Amino acid sequence: MSKAIGMVEYKTVSTGIQAADLMLKTADVEIIEAQTVCPGKYIVIISGDLSAVTASVEASKTHYGQQLIDYFVLGNPHESIFSAIYGAAKVENVKALGVLETFSAASIIVAADAAAKTSMVDLIELRIARGMCGKSYLMLTGDVAAVQAAIERAQSEVSENGMFLECSVIPSPDKRLWDSIL
Repeated sequence: MSKAIGMVEYKTVSTGIQAADLMLKTADVEIIEAQTVCPGKYIVIISGDLSAVTASVEASKTHYGQQLIDYFVLGNPHESIFSAIYGAAKVENVKALGVLETFSAASIIVAADAAAKTSMVDLIELRIARGMCGKSYLMLTGDVAAVQAAIERAQSEVSENGMFLECSVIPSPDKRLWDSIL
């Protein structure tokens, strides 16, 4: 069995907390994060074996589907996702900056996984709906071509379900901008 992460995003706090309880009771999973995010939505991110994460997310979708905004299950997520979620990524070699925004919290993690697996880039941060009125964004860096490829792949991934908002690639951003981001 492989390691996996999964997430559900609900319209209300009450439903989100009920879903978190159901997910824990359905299979052997651990909560990475469960909390309210703007504007009063609730997210639950879990980890465990792929089969357990899948079963928990499916149970949550089945029981609380009317309040569900978005969800995902990722088997073998890119290891850089975890430090980027917490804004703890160590970035030393900055070149180009890629930014991608989505309409949901769940879709930004899917986009980040696709981007990180596409080319040699470093995830800087995943802002998951905090202070964003429910939107989310990612920032990454690397060579211009790698950043462009990663952003294009991430955009393609989240455009499939209508969650893509906007993206940009900035070659050689000003050092003062980097200082404010890092």
